[in-house]
Amino acid sequence: MERGVGHEKLVWSDPFAIELDWLDANGHLNMAYYHVMFDRTVDLALEAIGCGDTYRARHAASIFNVETHVLYRREVRGHDRLRVSFQLLGRDNKRLHGYQTMVRLGDDELVATSESLFVHVDLATRSAAPLPPLVVAGADAMIDAHKGANTPRYAGRRIAPLDTTPT
Repeated sequence: MERGVGHEKLVWSDPFAIELDWLDANGHLNMAYYHVMFDRTVDLALEAIGCGDTYRARHAASIFNVETHVLYRREVRGHDRLRVSFQLLGRDNKRLHGYQTMVRLGDDELVATSESLFVHVDLATRSAAPLPPLVVAGADAMIDAHKGANTPRYAGRRIAPLDTTPT
């Protein structure tokens, strides 16, 4: 996997062990479990910026994922061990832009990436709300710390429309 100076400052999960009941009929990791591992690592990042479980309970506010693009690069098989990173790329007054990598331990192969847009939500009104100053400070500190890592190669990708012209 391509790693730049500063990758150690990203938020990293503990290793995940792929369980056999996580496999689908094709004998590889069911796509739902990619999202489970990405989501658990997002939780670590949100805690680190002061917007985790304690914040949600005290302030009746939370972070919702509103858009995600996952890129599956390599097959994940039973008994593989993986780690997931989280890199905070940017923010505005209500939103966070995150990028994640999933790396297989042993060969350091990049197996998947996930890019997401998150929004801060007031749980009483269920609507977008500005990030509070303490969370802004935590997010800005994380963004600054993560600037030392490479700009993610696959960030900003989209699925291009297919050419449906008959051949």
